[in-house]
Amino acid sequence: MIPLENINSIEQLKEEYADKLPVHLGMILDGNRRWIKRKGIGESLKGHKAGYETLKKIIYSSYDIGIKYLSIYALSADNVAKRSKKEISYLFELLLRGIEDLFEEPLTFEKKVRIQVFGRTEGLPQEFQAKIKKIHESTKNHNNYFFNICILYDGQEETVDAVKRIIEKGIQPDRISKQIIKQNLYTHNIPEADYIIRTGMEDGARISGFLLWDSSYAEFRFRKELWPDYNEEMLIEDLKEYIRRNRRKGA
Repeated sequence: MIPLENINSIEQLKEEYADKLPVHLGMILDGNRRWIKRKGIGESLKGHKAGYETLKKIIYSSYDIGIKYLSIYALSADNVAKRSKKEISYLFELLLRGIEDLFEEPLTFEKKVRIQVFGRTEGLPQEFQAKIKKIHESTKNHNNYFFNICILYDGQEETVDAVKRIIEKGIQPDRISKQIIKQNLYTHNIPEADYIIRTGMEDGARISGFLLWDSSYAEFRFRKELWPDYNEEMLIEDLKEYIRRNRRKGA
């Protein structure tokens, strides 16, 4: 076996350490707007475009390495409340384009990728909701890989919505368990997160409500680098860091 410190490619990492890689990887994509400011470009929307191009590359790298579940925090409910209508409209357009691109990519069907959007999607434009419904339906039987996009998402609101569903179903209090709550979350059909990576963390270490229920025993990695600068080399470095850790999960 090649020592971990000598691994420098996705292919080597998969071949030598496949059984030690995370099954469910979460990523918080932070830093698009700061990135564009540092580039000295006046149009802040170009930062989101650069972040979108980075995301496409990382998605394909995750397929190559065999990560079954990839969840990304694309747009929080808080983001929508605090940003201009122009920026939010552009983000919706970019996210829709990205989801459509991924759906139309032959690899999605060759590799049997299920595409899911988590969040309060009723707040999205009608066209966006219709596209999501079509993509959900078209990939619902895929089960080799799962690509999950959190849009208009907040982990506390996810829990609130799960409680509402439990009440609507008439489930009695003495029957409510962790399993029942999980079954009523947006993420009911995916496992808990093993590893969460956040970029753009220059002033602390936080997850901003991302996968709150599913991150109880996750490992975390916080990077100062801004999302548009993230690349495959950093992904390899982060996955090697995960392999080095001893996950006891409360034991």
